[in-house]
Amino acid sequence: MTYLTLIPRLSPKAIARHFKSLSIAAVAGLLVAGSAELVESKAANAQAAYGSYIGVGGSFGLTDGADTSVNEDSDISAVISGRYRFMRLPISVRAQALVFTDTNAFVPTVSYDIPLNWQTDLYLGAGLAIQDAGDNDDASPIGNQTAIVLQPGVDYMVPNSDLVVFGNAIIAFDAYRDGGGAAAALQGGVGLNLR
Repeated sequence: MTYLTLIPRLSPKAIARHFKSLSIAAVAGLLVAGSAELVESKAANAQAAYGSYIGVGGSFGLTDGADTSVNEDSDISAVISGRYRFMRLPISVRAQALVFTDTNAFVPTVSYDIPLNWQTDLYLGAGLAIQDAGDNDDASPIGNQTAIVLQPGVDYMVPNSDLVVFGNAIIAFDAYRDGGGAAAALQGGVGLNLR
């Protein structure tokens, strides 16, 4: 038995009809696929706000230490803030220095960035607040001893410029040397995008 005996014998007209119907089906399929591609509206995949930045602003302490016999009152300070964004991951390394106060603090964090749109990121960071209080009991806006911190915040890239507006909170756990307890501060400022 040969392969030719398995194929039904078709007249040339029948073969032409089959090719014609196949070509019509192929053209119709291409038209449907092409029009579906044109009509299909893909949602824009927002990527994290572009770039790294360095900026300046202010820090405002929201809490006091529990021991009122020492100077663990909330404080204000200047803040120098920086962000290094990993381009292929939604992760950034951030650092903030709370300066020009009795007790300065350095807060390095690693954050997970959540893009809201092309200009705006929400983020949640975790890291340390490293204080330079020494023998001094005066508190920075986030306490007076080294502590673990959480840092929720937002970055907004101003359209058509290299400016970044940033804002965040720092929550430092066990941040007061004598009084214990958590400390919280709000930071905000303006930065320059380092493209």
